[in-house]
Amino acid sequence: MALPSHGSNPHYLYEALEIEMPESVLDFSANINPLGPPLRIKERWSEFFEGILNYPDPHAVELTKLIAKKEALPEQSVLVGNGGAEIIMLVANRLANKKVLIIQPAFAEYAEACLAAECEVDFHQLDAPEWQLDLDRLIPQLPEYDAIFLCTPNNPTGISFKKEAVRELIKECGKANCLVVLDEAFYDFTENAFTYASLITQFPHLLILRSMTKIFAIPGLRLGYLLAAPDIINQAKTYKSHWSVNHVALEVGKICLAEEEYIEKTRAYIQLQKQKLFRFYEEHELIVSNSTVNFYLVKDESLSLLPFLLKKGIVPRHTYNFPGLDGKWLRFAVKSERDNAMLMEGVRQWRNLGSVL
Repeated sequence: MALPSHGSNPHYLYEALEIEMPESVLDFSANINPLGPPLRIKERWSEFFEGILNYPDPHAVELTKLIAKKEALPEQSVLVGNGGAEIIMLVANRLANKKVLIIQPAFAEYAEACLAAECEVDFHQLDAPEWQLDLDRLIPQLPEYDAIFLCTPNNPTGISFKKEAVRELIKECGKANCLVVLDEAFYDFTENAFTYASLITQFPHLLILRSMTKIFAIPGLRLGYLLAAPDIINQAKTYKSHWSVNHVALEVGKICLAEEEYIEKTRAYIQLQKQKLFRFYEEHELIVSNSTVNFYLVKDESLSLLPFLLKKGIVPRHTYNFPGLDGKWLRFAVKSERDNAMLMEGVRQWRNLGSVL
């Protein structure tokens, strides 16, 4: 059985590696908000239930207006979708039969969606452990491509690319008549929540992907959106199925957009927990990615940490399907203080075992 291509649902990973799954596990493979969904969602749940008697708004008018206001963009520049996965697929269909460059390491869904749309897909590999853009290598390639995919903050490294480099890349792509598909699924977790959304009016070749499932811990509802020039939004709409976003997701999305205090609390919590975790890794001489978000990579050249932790009921995200990482790094989400402490104890035991051997 092949290793699963996504985090979460850890039983698939145990089955693939033929390791017996403990009765209780801590799943560090899904990088969602450790604080859980905003409380107001639970408080209003009965209202949402009543709404399932009717078809949802296929145009997501109310949520679209709120997103447009928040991003200071026209409503025609917003398209709400069924999670980031649907948005990626819509963009890929818009690029059908085109030539695409994906900057790696990156979310595997970009390549999968583009290949399904019969795109010609190439990869540009960033160098570990900095994983920063090398524009001298990248810019000369741009005229060959119709679009590039770039995830910042990056999944799986957690690194935010230097702002000047990203702006320069966007500008050069415009000169090369190349679309820029910028995935900002995790931007909310960064300390200052920096976004390139304001550049859309200046650069009509810029598309920004957003997910609401990560920061608001609602992956089971599926909610995301695309920000782009109105003509690109109109083209993407032609590939979108009617009623792809359910009523509950639309209502929850409206609540989430108003949860500014919750987001600030999340950022503060993530930064505090990461400080403790990164001090621990430094003390144990482990290499960690310079993450700005709620997950990070830990290097393991021996490939022994993954099975060791799985046997203890601690589930990392493997990186065998991330080109350039090849399983020699493990991705961990930042979770509760208790869960993080249990992870550190597991890593400490693995480290001590290695020193004994």
